[in-house]
Amino acid sequence: MKLLMHTCCAPCSVYCIDTLRKEGIEPVVYWYNPNIHPYTEYKARRDCLKEYTKSINIEAIFEDEYGLDSFCKNVIGNLETRCQDYCYKVRLEQTAKYAKENSYDTITTTLLVSPYQKHEELKQIGEQIAKKYGLNFLYRDFRVGFREGQAKAREIGLYMQKYCGCIFSEEERYQKQIDEEKIEKKMVLRME
Repeated sequence: MKLLMHTCCAPCSVYCIDTLRKEGIEPVVYWYNPNIHPYTEYKARRDCLKEYTKSINIEAIFEDEYGLDSFCKNVIGNLETRCQDYCYKVRLEQTAKYAKENSYDTITTTLLVSPYQKHEELKQIGEQIAKKYGLNFLYRDFRVGFREGQAKAREIGLYMQKYCGCIFSEEERYQKQIDEEKIEKKMVLRME
């Protein structure tokens, strides 16, 4: 098996790489994440992954495409379904194209480790795209090792992001705080 593994970030890759290596599978890490914003976040995640892959002696390919304009144009119609309608598809499609052009026979993604992703949709999209390109999709429910991988990532000092990646997921990170501030402001206005 020649496996190309779409990789969203170093912390999410830890458990995936460790598990695959224990199975005797040596993945090639593939960075393509035009959904990550702002640029400082994109750069922090990319550079951390570069350092991590060097430190564990694993092959890594980096497709640099900071795609804020394209991302916004493609998700603005329905922000609620942006993950499955755009983010998963654009990243896995590019992974499959690269895999096909470079003689890989199988693709997978580190997104399968996150309990915060829409797992069934991600699996279905991965399988459909792989089939379209005549590839296999290696499915693993890596979520069982999410906490273990995150703990190891912290232990070795990897950059730990605070949100999935896109600007809208960053907003969701702060939504509770935003809502509380709105309520507080309304209460102050009523008291005046």
